[in-house]
Amino acid sequence: MSGPRDEIEALIALMARLPGLGPRSARRAVLHLLRKREGQMAPLAAALARVAEAARDCPRCGNIAVGATCEICDSPARATGEICVVEDVADLWAMERGGAFKGRYHVLGGTLSALDAIGPEELRIPHLIARVRDEAVGEVILALNATVEGQTTAHYIAEALEGTGARVTSLAQGVPIGGELDYLDDGTISAALRARRAL
Repeated sequence: MSGPRDEIEALIALMARLPGLGPRSARRAVLHLLRKREGQMAPLAAALARVAEAARDCPRCGNIAVGATCEICDSPARATGEICVVEDVADLWAMERGGAFKGRYHVLGGTLSALDAIGPEELRIPHLIARVRDEAVGEVILALNATVEGQTTAHYIAEALEGTGARVTSLAQGVPIGGELDYLDDGTISAALRARRAL
C-alpha cells in the first residue's frame, strides 16, 4: 500500500522527466510546490488538467490547437500561399515571436534519422507534400535546424517537392546580428561566407 511519501516520490520522478529538470531540480520544484500548495500547486494542477483536456495536434499543420484546427490555420489572413516547415512546435513559436512570417506552418515532428529509424513516414513529410499539391502553395520555406539531421531532412523535402510547382527556400545561415567573428565556429563562418550578398 502506497503512502503520501510514495506519491511525492512518484511526482518527483515524473517531474524529472521534463526537459531541463534532473532528479535534484525536480525534487526542489516539488518541495517548493508543496510549501505553496494553495497559491501555486492547486492552480498549476488545475491548469494542467484543463490543457490536457483541451489541447490537441492541429490535423492540418501539427501545431497545438484547442479547436478543430489551430488559430494560424483558421486565419484567412495567413493564407498567403507560403508554408514554413519547422521541426517542432517550439520552433513554430520561436518564428511567431519574431512576427516576420505571415503565412502558415507545417510541423514535421522531428528530423530524419537512420540511426533512430525515423523515416519520412514517421514524420509529417507525406502530409506536407499533399498540402503543397492541394493548397496551391507557391513557396515552401524550410526553417530546419542547422544540424546534419536538419540539413538531410531539408534536402529530402526539397527533392520530394520537385515537380509540384512550389519554390523551395531555406532560412539564411551565418553571422548573427551582434555576433563577433572571433566567437563563431568554423561552420557558421563558412555558411556566412557562402551566403554573402551585395551591400
